[in-house]
Amino acid sequence: MHEILSPAEWEALRLSLEVALCSALFSLPWALLIAWVLSRGRFPGRSVLDAFVHLPLVLPPVAVGYVLLLLFGNRGPLGGWLHAHFGVQLAFTTAGAALATAVMSFPLMVRSIRISLESIDRGFEEAAQTLGAGPLDRFCTITLPLMLPGVIAGAVTAFAAGLGEFGAVITFAANVPGETRTIPLALYTAIQSPTGDAQALRLAILSFALGLLGLMLAEVLARGVRRKLGR
Repeated sequence: MHEILSPAEWEALRLSLEVALCSALFSLPWALLIAWVLSRGRFPGRSVLDAFVHLPLVLPPVAVGYVLLLLFGNRGPLGGWLHAHFGVQLAFTTAGAALATAVMSFPLMVRSIRISLESIDRGFEEAAQTLGAGPLDRFCTITLPLMLPGVIAGAVTAFAAGLGEFGAVITFAANVPGETRTIPLALYTAIQSPTGDAQALRLAILSFALGLLGLMLAEVLARGVRRKLGR
């Protein structure tokens, strides 16, 4: 098995899985909160917030990475503060690659959770409220289980999308072997090499397989939860 990929390619695979997983786990609670606010909230500027959340879908990923570099670089307002007070550096690190990936995949997660949330019959929550259930109790026992298919689908889809993120990562985290060189960056590096055709083909096939597997897994898990919920 290990002969299929070179050590550098296995390292790129490991980094891709680590970055995608960290970005999905980091994004999930925020995606739940934002999806709830956009679905249930009624306040001035909601449409502006909605547009801002989905902005990474229409912006060039390189532009997103550049903005992150301005904000979270060691000389940026947020990055400089983190580095000065906590010794934390995000730019050109694995954590920075995860942050860039999280920003790019965040709208996919929010959209999936929001659609699932908006499909819930509010009558269940209203009935629970008449029986004395508080807001947190209603959310944990009724709303969250009913929206779980969308949460799972959104998280797995964001994870799969994170495996293929390139533009924002290379701009904000660079292309550092063993640190930020994920599969897309390793593929880009191989393409630039005169002798990298075989490696590029292996990485391209691996990317295709991981993406397909992630999308199929999201659908299978969501369907399984829906069946258990009787939906």
